[in-house]
Amino acid sequence: MNDRLRIGDAEREAAARELGEHFAMGRITADEYTERLEQIWSARTAADLAPAFRDLPRPRVAQQPRVASTSPAARRERGWRPELPHIPFPFKLLVAIVVIWWGFHHPLFLLIAAVVYVVFVRRFTHRRRWHGRSGPWSHSWR
Repeated sequence: MNDRLRIGDAEREAAARELGEHFAMGRITADEYTERLEQIWSARTAADLAPAFRDLPRPRVAQQPRVASTSPAARRERGWRPELPHIPFPFKLLVAIVVIWWGFHHPLFLLIAAVVYVVFVRRFTHRRRWHGRSGPWSHSWR
C-alpha cells in the first residue's frame, strides 16, 4: 500500500480496533491509548497511522473492508439466487394438463414444452441457496 495515499474512516476504524486489542492485552496504558487514538483519528495518510503502532506488534495485515456489491455478477459469484414467487400446485397441475392435452394434438408442441421446462423452469426455480461460511471444508448447500 502506498503510504502517501489518503485513508478514509474505514481504515481509521480498523486501526482504532487494532489499538483497542493492544490496550485490552495490556501492551499500552490508558494514557498511551488515548494519545495514540487521537493520532489515528487525525491521520490523513497510511504513513500517519504508522507512529501509533511503532512499538507494537502487527501480526495481521490491515484489510480494507469489503463492500458488498449488489451487481448481478457479484451476487452470482457469492452463490445468491433471487427468491422466486411460489407457484401454487393447482396452477402447475392445470398447466401440465393443458400441455399434455395440446401435446396429443400437436406432438411437436410437447417436445418444445419439455425442452422449455428442462432448460428454463428447472434451472431458475431450483431452490438451492448458498449459506456462506468461511473455510475450504465448510460449504453447505440447502
